[in-house]
Amino acid sequence: MTFSVWLLVCFCGLTLGQNVFTQTDVATETGSCFPDMCKFLKEFGAMKAKLEAVETNLKEKSEALETRQTETENQVLELKKKDATIIAFSAATGGSGHIGPFDTDTTLIYRKLIINVGNAYNQHTGIFSAPVPGIYYFTYFYHAGGSQVVNLSLMKNNEEVVTTYDHKTSHDVADNGGNAALLQLQQGDQVYMRMHANSHIWQNDHITTFSGVLLRPL
Repeated sequence: MTFSVWLLVCFCGLTLGQNVFTQTDVATETGSCFPDMCKFLKEFGAMKAKLEAVETNLKEKSEALETRQTETENQVLELKKKDATIIAFSAATGGSGHIGPFDTDTTLIYRKLIINVGNAYNQHTGIFSAPVPGIYYFTYFYHAGGSQVVNLSLMKNNEEVVTTYDHKTSHDVADNGGNAALLQLQQGDQVYMRMHANSHIWQNDHITTFSGVLLRPL
């Protein structure tokens, strides 16, 4: 009877010993592993927050740069529009001596440029081509001998707009005259001076001129 009790006590002691070891082992494993995991998670969370902050900052800077680029492009377009609406020219026939009379109508070429902002006037053809739609103002002046007829017309495409005419006389040594007109032009419309058949003008650098300016774009 006493031996049996002793065996039971030994068995219970071994069992309790095993249970104590198992719990101690688990506690040791838990103490050595989970604190490191918590630290890692905290560091990972902090790193993630920093990355999100960097991404947000980069996104804001990118949007700011895009906005500035758009504003710059708009400013460039506005400047180009302003440059396109500054159109003005003035030119003289140049040279010396008379032009004409000819048997046919002739387009006068004013070769000596005084100003040609916008390059809409062609000094080789004598033709002004409207670069933009708008209201334009044109003037022309001439000098001529009194012994010959003067017959000049300001032309829009193939349409006569205004004319200057002077009869030949035996007592008038020289003639001077001119005319002007406001024109509404579309882009590509051509304006030029036509000297009609059997008429003439005197050319030089200062007297016989052709000028135009864009007053208002449309």
